[in-house]
Amino acid sequence: MALTSSTTDATQIIKVHSDRIDAAMAIQFKEDMRNQAEGGATRVVLDLTSVEFIDSSGLGAIVAAMKQLGNDRRLDLAGLHPFVEKVFRLTRMDTVFKLYPTLDDALSATAD
Repeated sequence: MALTSSTTDATQIIKVHSDRIDAAMAIQFKEDMRNQAEGGATRVVLDLTSVEFIDSSGLGAIVAAMKQLGNDRRLDLAGLHPFVEKVFRLTRMDTVFKLYPTLDDALSATAD
Protein backbone atom coordinates (compact mmCIF):
# COMPACT_ATOMS: atom_id res chain seq x y z
CA MET A 1 0.00 0.00 0.00
CA ALA A 2 1.38 3.38 -0.93
CA LEU A 3 1.42 6.05 1.75
CA THR A 4 3.21 9.39 1.55
CA SER A 5 3.96 11.75 4.37
CA SER A 6 4.58 15.46 4.72
CA THR A 7 4.68 17.83 7.66
CA THR A 8 3.20 21.28 7.93
CA ASP A 9 3.58 23.29 11.13
CA ALA A 10 2.94 20.80 13.95
CA THR A 11 0.87 18.40 11.84
CA GLN A 12 2.01 15.35 9.93
CA ILE A 13 -0.13 14.51 6.89
CA ILE A 14 -0.20 10.90 5.72
CA LYS A 15 -1.93 10.40 2.37
CA VAL A 16 -3.33 7.01 1.35
CA HIS A 17 -2.79 6.29 -2.36
CA SER A 18 -5.29 3.45 -2.71
CA ASP A 19 -9.01 3.29 -3.41
CA ARG A 20 -9.61 0.70 -0.67
CA ILE A 21 -8.48 -0.35 2.78
CA ASP A 22 -9.75 -3.88 3.26
CA ALA A 23 -8.75 -7.28 4.61
CA ALA A 24 -6.32 -7.83 1.73
CA MET A 25 -4.25 -4.81 2.66
CA ALA A 26 -4.96 -4.15 6.36
CA ILE A 27 -1.72 -5.71 7.65
CA GLN A 28 0.39 -3.83 5.12
CA PHE A 29 -1.47 -0.60 5.95
CA LYS A 30 -0.68 -0.98 9.67
CA GLU A 31 2.99 -1.60 8.95
CA ASP A 32 3.23 1.32 6.50
CA MET A 33 1.46 3.62 8.98
CA ARG A 34 3.89 2.62 11.72
CA ASN A 35 6.84 3.42 9.45
CA GLN A 36 5.41 6.74 8.24
CA ALA A 37 4.23 8.03 11.63
CA GLU A 38 7.22 6.93 13.69
CA GLY A 39 8.57 9.85 15.68
CA GLY A 40 6.41 12.39 13.87
CA ALA A 41 4.33 15.35 14.98
CA THR A 42 1.86 15.21 17.88
CA ARG A 43 -1.03 15.53 15.43
CA VAL A 44 -1.35 13.21 12.44
CA VAL A 45 -3.98 13.72 9.74
CA LEU A 46 -4.75 10.68 7.62
CA ASP A 47 -5.86 11.91 4.19
CA LEU A 48 -8.41 9.39 2.89
CA THR A 49 -9.42 11.38 -0.21
CA SER A 50 -8.53 8.48 -2.56
CA VAL A 51 -10.20 5.79 -0.43
CA GLU A 52 -13.65 4.83 -1.75
CA PHE A 53 -14.13 1.59 0.21
CA ILE A 54 -13.28 0.40 3.70
CA ASP A 55 -14.32 -2.79 5.47
CA SER A 56 -14.08 -3.87 9.11
CA SER A 57 -10.45 -4.97 8.65
CA GLY A 58 -9.57 -1.57 7.25
CA LEU A 59 -11.39 0.14 10.10
CA GLY A 60 -9.49 -2.04 12.56
CA ALA A 61 -6.21 -1.14 10.85
CA ILE A 62 -6.91 2.58 11.27
CA VAL A 63 -7.80 2.05 14.94
CA ALA A 64 -4.56 0.06 15.38
CA ALA A 65 -2.62 2.90 13.73
CA MET A 66 -4.16 5.34 16.21
CA LYS A 67 -3.14 3.12 19.12
CA GLN A 68 0.41 2.84 17.75
CA LEU A 69 0.72 6.62 18.01
CA GLY A 70 0.31 6.43 21.78
CA ASN A 71 -1.56 8.71 24.18
CA ASP A 72 0.49 11.83 23.46
CA ARG A 73 -0.35 11.90 19.73
CA ARG A 74 -3.65 12.27 17.89
CA LEU A 75 -4.94 10.82 14.61
CA ASP A 76 -7.56 12.81 12.69
CA LEU A 77 -9.17 11.74 9.41
CA ALA A 78 -9.83 13.92 6.37
CA GLY A 79 -11.42 13.63 2.94
CA LEU A 80 -13.78 10.72 3.62
CA HIS A 81 -15.97 9.62 0.72
CA PRO A 82 -19.65 9.24 1.69
CA PHE A 83 -19.46 5.42 1.95
CA VAL A 84 -16.31 5.55 4.09
CA GLU A 85 -17.79 8.24 6.33
CA LYS A 86 -20.96 6.14 6.70
CA VAL A 87 -18.87 3.18 7.94
CA PHE A 88 -17.26 5.40 10.60
CA ARG A 89 -20.63 6.80 11.69
CA LEU A 90 -22.42 3.41 11.77
CA THR A 91 -19.66 1.91 13.92
CA ARG A 92 -19.61 5.03 16.13
CA MET A 93 -15.95 5.55 15.29
CA ASP A 94 -16.86 9.18 14.58
CA THR A 95 -16.82 9.53 18.38
CA VAL A 96 -13.22 8.26 18.48
CA PHE A 97 -11.79 10.19 15.52
CA LYS A 98 -12.30 13.76 14.39
CA LEU A 99 -13.60 13.59 10.82
CA TYR A 100 -13.03 16.48 8.43
CA PRO A 101 -14.65 16.83 4.97
CA THR A 102 -11.37 17.93 3.36
CA LEU A 103 -7.68 18.05 4.16
CA ASP A 104 -7.85 21.86 4.14
CA ASP A 105 -10.60 21.73 6.78
CA ALA A 106 -8.44 19.47 8.95
CA LEU A 107 -5.41 21.71 8.59
CA SER A 108 -7.32 24.89 9.37
CA ALA A 109 -8.92 23.35 12.47
CA THR A 110 -7.26 24.15 15.75
CA ALA A 111 -5.49 21.24 17.35
CA ASP A 112 -7.20 20.58 20.69
